[in-house]
Amino acid sequence: MKKELLDNILNDLKNVVSIEASAIVTRSGLLISADLPQNMGGETFAAMSATILGAAETATLEMKKGVPKRVIITTEEEKIITVGSGEKALLVCITSDPNLELVLEELEKAAEKVEKIL
Repeated sequence: MKKELLDNILNDLKNVVSIEASAIVTRSGLLISADLPQNMGGETFAAMSATILGAAETATLEMKKGVPKRVIITTEEEKIITVGSGEKALLVCITSDPNLELVLEELEKAAEKVEKIL
């Protein structure tokens, strides 16, 4: 039941903004739910996403700057965005949508839904 609800959140997100890939991941890096291309290793994507956000959290806490809301990795073609979704999970997406503000807004909404489920 939870898996279906989480899958629906990813599908809804993809229908609102241009998302090439998305996943819900535990903070320890385990894949919970994903909408990924077949050529993408979901387990590796999940683990590295959790590692990146964990490193950002460690860095900002060390500097006494609080917990980061999100991490955005920008390449020439796309952005990989990781946002926290409560204490248990992360929501990660890959997007080339030019409207970054809309993507971030929709990711935050989706992350809140995930937090309520988990």
